[in-house]
Amino acid sequence: MGLLLVPNAGTGSWAKSPAVRAVMRANKSRDTGPERRLRSLLHRRGLRYRVNVRPLNALRRTADVVFPAARIAVFIDGCYWHGCPEHYRPARVNGTFWQAKIDGNRVRDGETDRLLVDAGWTVIRVWEHEDLTRAADRIENVVRHARPCAAPLTPSAG
Repeated sequence: MGLLLVPNAGTGSWAKSPAVRAVMRANKSRDTGPERRLRSLLHRRGLRYRVNVRPLNALRRTADVVFPAARIAVFIDGCYWHGCPEHYRPARVNGTFWQAKIDGNRVRDGETDRLLVDAGWTVIRVWEHEDLTRAADRIENVVRHARPCAAPLTPSAG
C-alpha cells in the first residue's frame, strides 16, 4: 500500500528519494548561521562562553552557548525543528510522522528547560528568526547581572 518506507538498499537511508536525503543531510545540528552570528555578537561584546556543551553532565543535551560560571544556557532553536508558533508549517508529505517528531522536540525542550532551571541554571531560548542583535542584548543583560560571585567576563583595567 506504500505506507511503509523501506531503506534504500544502496544507502541504508529511510529517505524517500536521494533529493530528500540530500536536504536532510544538509541540516546542521551545530554551528548554524544564526548560531555563528549570535556567538560573534556576544564575543564582540567581551562575553566569553563555551560552545555546544552539556550544561549538566548527567543530561544528554547540549546547549548552543553556555556561560558556566553564571550558569546560563542559551539555545538557538530552528523554526521548523522546534515548532515556532510564528513560522512552523506542517510537512505536506508524511505529515503524521513529522508532526509527532516536532511535538516530541517541543516536549524535550520543555523538559530540558525544567531540568536546568531545577538545577539552578538560567535558560535562554532564541528563535532563528529573531533579531540577533536584540537577542545578544538580552543575553548580555542576563549574563552581566548574573550571580555577582561569578568570574569577571572582561579583563579588569589596571
